[in-house]
Amino acid sequence: MMDLSNWTARPRPERVTLQGRYCRLEALEARHAASLFTASSTADIDARFAYLFDQPPASVQHMEAWIAGFQTTSDPLMFALIDAPSGAVAGRQALMRIDPAHGVLEIGHIYWGPLAARKRPATESIYLLLRYAFDTLGYRRVEWKCHGLNTPSRKAALRFGFQYEGLFRNHMVMKGENRDTAWFAITLEDWQSLRPAYEAWLSPENFDSDGQQRQSLQALIA
Repeated sequence: MMDLSNWTARPRPERVTLQGRYCRLEALEARHAASLFTASSTADIDARFAYLFDQPPASVQHMEAWIAGFQTTSDPLMFALIDAPSGAVAGRQALMRIDPAHGVLEIGHIYWGPLAARKRPATESIYLLLRYAFDTLGYRRVEWKCHGLNTPSRKAALRFGFQYEGLFRNHMVMKGENRDTAWFAITLEDWQSLRPAYEAWLSPENFDSDGQQRQSLQALIA
């Protein structure tokens, strides 16, 4: 167990750019609005937003107004996910519920469009935030929370190495309905073994000429 006798509050996350091999994360700004709107305009967009607190954007102007609401806040700290090959915005995600005194924060507000979902940029974007939280800022715990009925999000949390910690019943009112919230987390101790698994999965050698993985992240974590 970590010795906390000399513990001090951790720095707050900042509006930094986190560069990866397949994507980068940039602090979300108005200049991302048009590209993020395109990423958020899929045929199945209602299903993709079913468990998000916000509604699908109706226009670029609507997206600009939504982004403007995060420009003066440090929590949540929203990032645009940029697909490296195309340079297009492929989604968004945030660091939120940030507690520097105890070294705890959450990854949330996740929306991944077709360029990222179930592809290398999505996994790398989580890796970049985990590395920033644990290795750069020195946090002790990163959380993942989702609607208890959101099966894809629950599966994603487990695939990314978050451990299930329980269901908080009647936790929120969401879009006029009850939300039971499933809680997952990675601790600093977990991260010591997860980091090399992520890096092995993200290595170009783990993918064939068609971009298919040779080893799954879950296999590497196990």
